[in-house]
Amino acid sequence: MDVSNPMTKHWVLTLSCPDQPGIVHAVTGVLATHGGNITESQQFGDPLTHRFFMRVEVETASSLDELTSALEPVAASFDMQWRLDEVGRPIRTIIMVSKAAHCLNDLLFRQRSESLPIEIAAVIGNHEDLRGLAEFYSVPFIHIPVTADTKARAETELLGLIENLDVELIVLARYMQILSDDLCARLAGRVINIHHSFLPSFKGARPYHQAHERGVKLIGATSHFVTGDLDEGPIIEQDVERVDHSRTAEELVALGQDVERRVLARAVRWHAEHRVLLNGRSTVVFR
Repeated sequence: MDVSNPMTKHWVLTLSCPDQPGIVHAVTGVLATHGGNITESQQFGDPLTHRFFMRVEVETASSLDELTSALEPVAASFDMQWRLDEVGRPIRTIIMVSKAAHCLNDLLFRQRSESLPIEIAAVIGNHEDLRGLAEFYSVPFIHIPVTADTKARAETELLGLIENLDVELIVLARYMQILSDDLCARLAGRVINIHHSFLPSFKGARPYHQAHERGVKLIGATSHFVTGDLDEGPIIEQDVERVDHSRTAEELVALGQDVERRVLARAVRWHAEHRVLLNGRSTVVFR
């Protein structure tokens, strides 16, 4: 096909289904029939769950409706969960914060300077501390205080904002509130969290100081989808830094925050690029 055609668009197809022969042939056959030029293709068959996962980028002059109509019979025949979207389309995102600024600042900077493919509809904070940072980047800041008495009302307000702002992704950038089981279920697969990897060994306040007292040799961070099981959702990305006895607790905090920034940014980018597929309690990440 002539990829210089101004009518050509770049689409990304992701799918999962029970593993069986003929899936790749069927999918690529539809794309070829519609003049598709496949620019990237990855697939994985999980021998434990017996599910098949695939991510394909394709250039074609066919419209979204045309491709969707052509793929629907194939998806039905293989019992697929699938999605078709335009490559690079910014994902409508809300970032939720408390008082720590490092992850929010990193995401705002990457979105502006590195083409992180998200459109930040708002920053929501249960404290006012980070309003100035959001406004510096010209992003609306919405204060939703949360107490034991107002938690249900705050979550109702959040759901209203998600609907009114057409939000697809919620990022908990060191948001220090636990979402209710009901909210987690309603937003399944759409909420990404970041935490230090000391859990559950170092629970509660000042985890890096607890780690320092125990003489840890590795510090790290984990980014995962949020579920009703606290900090136990499907993991998207992890990373570590090696440390030794010479590091102070304050240096561990700084190193830990740097790891948190990197891990969360990668998780958000891969999700926004449709590279993360849920596989039960785990994930498949096509990097």
